[in-house]
Amino acid sequence: FLHAFGYSAYLFPLIFGLLSARILRNRSEPLSPQVRVVHGTGLALTVFSACGIGFLHFNASGSALGFSGGGWLGLVAGGWLLDAFGSVGATVMLLVALVAGISWALDISWFTVMDRLGEQAWKWSERVKLWLAEMADKTRGARSRRQRQESVAEIRREREHKEPPRIEPKIKTAKEGVRIQKEKQASIPLFIDGKAPQGDLPALKLLDQPEEQAGGFSKEALEMMSRLVEKKLRDFNVDVTVVSVQPGPVITRFEIDPAAGVKASQIVGLSRDLARALSVVSVRVVENIPGKTYIGLEIPNESRETVFLLEGLASEIYESSKSPLTVVLGKDIAGEAIVSDLCKMPHLLIAGTTGAGKSVCVNAIVLSILYKATPEDVRMIMVDPKMLELSSYDGIPHLLTPVVTDMQKAANALRWCIVEMDRRFRLMASLGVRNIVGYNRKVEAAINSGKPLDDPLYEPIPGDETPAPKLGKIPYVVVIVDEFADLMMVVGKKIEELITRIAQRARAAGIHLVLATQRPSVDVVTGLIKANIPTRIAFQVSSRADSRTVLDQMGAEQLLGHGDMLFLPPGTGFPVRVHGSFVSDQEVHRVTQELKQSGAPEYLEAVIDSSALGTAASSGENDEAGSGEDDPLYDKALAFVTETRRASISSVQRHLRVGYNRAARMIESMEAAGAVGPLENGKREVLAPEPAE
Repeated sequence: FLHAFGYSAYLFPLIFGLLSARILRNRSEPLSPQVRVVHGTGLALTVFSACGIGFLHFNASGSALGFSGGGWLGLVAGGWLLDAFGSVGATVMLLVALVAGISWALDISWFTVMDRLGEQAWKWSERVKLWLAEMADKTRGARSRRQRQESVAEIRREREHKEPPRIEPKIKTAKEGVRIQKEKQASIPLFIDGKAPQGDLPALKLLDQPEEQAGGFSKEALEMMSRLVEKKLRDFNVDVTVVSVQPGPVITRFEIDPAAGVKASQIVGLSRDLARALSVVSVRVVENIPGKTYIGLEIPNESRETVFLLEGLASEIYESSKSPLTVVLGKDIAGEAIVSDLCKMPHLLIAGTTGAGKSVCVNAIVLSILYKATPEDVRMIMVDPKMLELSSYDGIPHLLTPVVTDMQKAANALRWCIVEMDRRFRLMASLGVRNIVGYNRKVEAAINSGKPLDDPLYEPIPGDETPAPKLGKIPYVVVIVDEFADLMMVVGKKIEELITRIAQRARAAGIHLVLATQRPSVDVVTGLIKANIPTRIAFQVSSRADSRTVLDQMGAEQLLGHGDMLFLPPGTGFPVRVHGSFVSDQEVHRVTQELKQSGAPEYLEAVIDSSALGTAASSGENDEAGSGEDDPLYDKALAFVTETRRASISSVQRHLRVGYNRAARMIESMEAAGAVGPLENGKREVLAPEPAE
């Protein structure tokens, strides 16, 4: 059998086994004669081509065993094809015949075979991809675990060698001045009747004494919070180090050192996330701390302390100040008293929502001045639209006029300030001095030398030989407006011009403004007012826009209320966080009662009386003064119209320097009186004759 078919004889058992399996599988359906002929042809062709291939390529190994590699059938078929087509051609033809024979014999479709092979290859490729993905996940997981372990090990090494944050010692009380020490040493009353003589300053014992208060965080809590701040910022890929911790009366400031490449804006954007992580109301980020390269995080204390006014008034820094307008605002984060000079400000704007502490701050400023200056040094004008906040000061000797509650009289008081400012400027110019300090110094030196100076502005009446009055010291004038928005609402925008004139020029004349408002909108705190009042205090506001309106920057919306403020000192662009001094109504009442007993006030009627102000007060600044023919400027307006033969509202407005509404009412009154005609094509005919020369 091997001699006949060679190595192809080994294919017969396989071929017959496959044919038998096919016949058994299809025994229910017998094969047709045509199919059997095809199968037989395919079997013959398969054997023929296999023997030929064995003869061409396996003949040498077969001859060693005593038979040809293709048998005698391969010798005949292979030899004939080799002679006819050569080795390569014969091989190709035999391979084609082998493939076709197998397909016919076993009823196999090579397209189906290729489809199945491709399907299996696809499945295996998917399995390989899945396996590779699993291996990649395992590799990444192992790498992540290794990195976490390294990070944990590094953090542990840092903690072992890292110093804890420096916790600054908390200042309990400020250093006391000589005045409070003397009052403590006094064992007997200074006066038999208990009243102080006129001109003396009120006693500090009238104010409430500070109490021992337990506030803030413990040292262990501060260290834990420092680590928590570092951890939470590290969770947001912001690497920082807490360098020091400064506990204060109301808040605690953490000074952090950002790593290289960390921007301050990144930490500002995470303030709310930090507040949530630390379980506090808000976290204020201080991007620039003067004198340091760190960033500050201000976090509220668990329980806040109350800052008493006595602590600031009894401090050495307040007592050492020589200015009569020294004011105590409160304490800073370190617990030091914040004392400022109103002469250097020279005007102050206070803004914040209702209940934030504006009125208490105004009371603290007023009491600070009362404890520093006598009526000879400082006089005050108080405007109280609410009729409640400043009414307790009515009757003290420092007032120039009773507390003003009528807004029209308040406008007259501002006009009086302008007249007084101009008068003081003329006096100082005549004496060759630049400000009120130089004027008082020169006048006092003349009085001490026995040669007082004559009033250079005195104009005697013809025939009157009364000598010119002698010059005396002039006091500072502080104008305090408790609700500035209400004043603008009643009087109108003309009040802005008055305030601007005072703010621009009154510093050298010793006239200073303190304006408070609970509506810090742009129509109240205008750009013109802000440009002339650079010193501002912002309490808690409702939005970032209000904070920008007051301070030109954000931050006031994150304050805690109840006296928590941002103080923008003069000449700086960095606000200072101050915890305002608390002043109770009982303290104000006790101080004012003692001042009332020390002397009676000397009021000036000209302050609120418009008729006493002369031409300066009746310059047409009040748009509500009269209507039509009842207006005091009506005759001047009629004379102007008849002389110029122009009956336009704008010309009357410019000539008399009045508001549009007032000028329009006067023109309408002229029309009703027949002096001018009705409006036609934008013009009015002047019917009244020209005035006689």
